[in-house]
Amino acid sequence: MAERTALVRSPSPRLAEGIVTHLERRPVDAALAARQHDAYAAAIEEAGWRVRSLPPADDLPDAVFVEDTVVVCDDLAVLARPGAPERAPEVDSMATMIADLGLETVRIEGEGTLDGGDVLQVGNTVYAGRSARTNEDALCQLARLLATRGRRVVPVTLDGCLHLKSAMTALPDGSLIGIPELVDTSALPYLGVAQEPAGAHVVVLGDKQVLIAASAPRTADQLAAGGYEVSVVDISEFEKIEGCVTCLSVLVP
Repeated sequence: MAERTALVRSPSPRLAEGIVTHLERRPVDAALAARQHDAYAAAIEEAGWRVRSLPPADDLPDAVFVEDTVVVCDDLAVLARPGAPERAPEVDSMATMIADLGLETVRIEGEGTLDGGDVLQVGNTVYAGRSARTNEDALCQLARLLATRGRRVVPVTLDGCLHLKSAMTALPDGSLIGIPELVDTSALPYLGVAQEPAGAHVVVLGDKQVLIAASAPRTADQLAAGGYEVSVVDISEFEKIEGCVTCLSVLVP
């Protein structure tokens, strides 16, 4: 597909009821979250992506975190099987959208559980988190499925975080950035240390374009000094329920 597409979903008015695992629950301003989400989508659009919105899911508090529902690899879409059963209804609308984009679609099946936030693609290597949401069965299925696209899956054990992408992401050149204390670094070639926790969350929008949260100003400055074009967005309301910039979209190059 010639046009780069970013899939998003507007936050539910019930966002404050979203699942919280490693943080203390705090009040969430749903109206502010909606404005922040609009700004987030606008930043992606300004970087040259076509933004498409999934249907609202007002009764599903976590549905704004669309990344968890699918893993897109070339022309293959692996529909997830969320580790939190209450999130399972989020997948069907993503399946409909993915079919509309013309991608080949497969699913994680049986006893496997997989959240897309546990999957980080870096070139032909796919790092996959062993987390409370993603189990070994699903990792084995993912390895078989992505091998059809020439990818190698490397499992990474997590400690004290929700998803792999809560702990680390990658820059456009393929180098990793994150929080070493939260991952088994022995599975990684190298992990650059983020300047702040939110600095571990980078969305790659182009060869020199990245998006990062306003809560990581030192990391943003560091990336800008390294020659990257850095878009900064405030996602404070999503961060209150363990959201980050990566989980609010699915990028289909």
